[in-house]
Amino acid sequence: MTEQVPASAEGYGPFAYLTTQNAALYRLIMRVLMAEKERFTVHARPEQVHAALVTTYARPVTETAVSEALERLAQPTWGNLIAIPDSSRVTALEDFYRRRMLYQLTRPGEAAERALAQYDAALGSRGALQSVALADIIVLLTALRDAVRARDAGEATDAAQIHQTLRSLRERFGELAENAVAFMGSIQRTIDLHDADVDAFLAYKQQLIDYLERFINDLLTRGAAIAELLDAIDTEGVDFLAGVAAEREAADAAPGENGDAVDLGRAIWRRQWSGLTDWFVSTPGRESEARLLRSRARAAIPALLAVVRTLHEQSGGRADRSRDFVTLARWFAVLPEDGDRHRLWRTAFGLTSVRHLSVPGEAQERWAAEQLGNATPWSEAPPVEISPQLRRTGSYERRGRAARVADRSAARTMLVEQARLEAEQTAAARRRILTGGPKPLSAFGVLDPEAFRLFLGLLGDALGAMGPDATTSRVQTSDGELVVTLTRDPGGGVAVISTPDGELVGPNHVVDISSTTEPSGERP
Repeated sequence: MTEQVPASAEGYGPFAYLTTQNAALYRLIMRVLMAEKERFTVHARPEQVHAALVTTYARPVTETAVSEALERLAQPTWGNLIAIPDSSRVTALEDFYRRRMLYQLTRPGEAAERALAQYDAALGSRGALQSVALADIIVLLTALRDAVRARDAGEATDAAQIHQTLRSLRERFGELAENAVAFMGSIQRTIDLHDADVDAFLAYKQQLIDYLERFINDLLTRGAAIAELLDAIDTEGVDFLAGVAAEREAADAAPGENGDAVDLGRAIWRRQWSGLTDWFVSTPGRESEARLLRSRARAAIPALLAVVRTLHEQSGGRADRSRDFVTLARWFAVLPEDGDRHRLWRTAFGLTSVRHLSVPGEAQERWAAEQLGNATPWSEAPPVEISPQLRRTGSYERRGRAARVADRSAARTMLVEQARLEAEQTAAARRRILTGGPKPLSAFGVLDPEAFRLFLGLLGDALGAMGPDATTSRVQTSDGELVVTLTRDPGGGVAVISTPDGELVGPNHVVDISSTTEPSGERP
């Protein structure tokens, strides 16, 4: 059947003001007039509307603007209001010519306002899980089952009571279903944290979980009772109840509209009863809505706990600098070339070279003359003169060609050569202190300063690891190339290690220094 659209609804004029510039003011005026109507006020004057806007809604608006808005709402293209000339307060000739109007809502305007209010209420509702509604449905279904049994037993039935019970059942069931859908939607938004208030959520999380668990238990027990009551009322009983309600409703139909009112009402009640049955009774091919709701509520509890855990982790998380450095060290270790490591260094610390920073030639000459090193404090270094133009204007552009970038290739070559020599010296010192097996400290004899400094560091680490009570210790250098094993020798006497700078005297120990990179571990 094709649905007929009323001709008056083609334009939906009463809703037209919602898309205009002053929609907020128009909406407030309509709410004021709606409130006046609920107070049984027939007409409202512009000054009344203005006073309500200022006092009730704290809207800073002039009375002229309110009058213009009322006239706009009363225009035929919108049709929200009816404007009636107000001649009751004419006391002079000039008052007669002044435009004074009374306003009241039209039926389309009132219907539009009620629809918008319902729309706002539906959007703002968070719903609820109504355990009480489940208990009420049990009571109402029990009454209907008893009515059907009384009819089957030939007893008299109260049609008014049956009709009222069915209406109450429909109302409670509708509230239960709508609120459950709205509540589970709000729970899902909370889980997704799209519009949830995190502080409020953390404050009432346990109450919310308890609320869900209580409803799940009620739905499990009372839902089974409701399913049994629905099963106790067979198809013939449902037809009897629907017929009673339809006949009572048809009695109120207007003349000319009661022809098929009974059949239409009976069909509506049957569909609603079918919906109630589908909500609580499962079939082999379909799960009931109650079971689905129970599953969703049960699944929401671990999801909420996961959200709580995530929020706690976020609130308790803090920067761990040591972990960052360890991660960065791993990245350095896996890079194949020095160029890659330098790029990672610049990216991680932002310490890029200042190859475009230049200083005047006089400053460079003074720095070279004084042979400044990297450890020279800024306060002791020769100052660099800043151009007055740079101080005055904040910019400095040198005339002529740009200064050439200094060629530091020779300095880099020198640094590379110096690093190579230092590495060779260190490697030679390490080879000199290799023992090739356990030997007493007194057997080392004379060590050069480089080898002695390295040996002294290893000996200190081994003694520190041994402590006062242990008899032996085993340590490894930070680069993993050397392994030192130190053992006490109570009868070893005193060991003397000579260096060009002096002698090291102490208790004699047995030491074994071996290399992990040279399998033989032999001292050259």
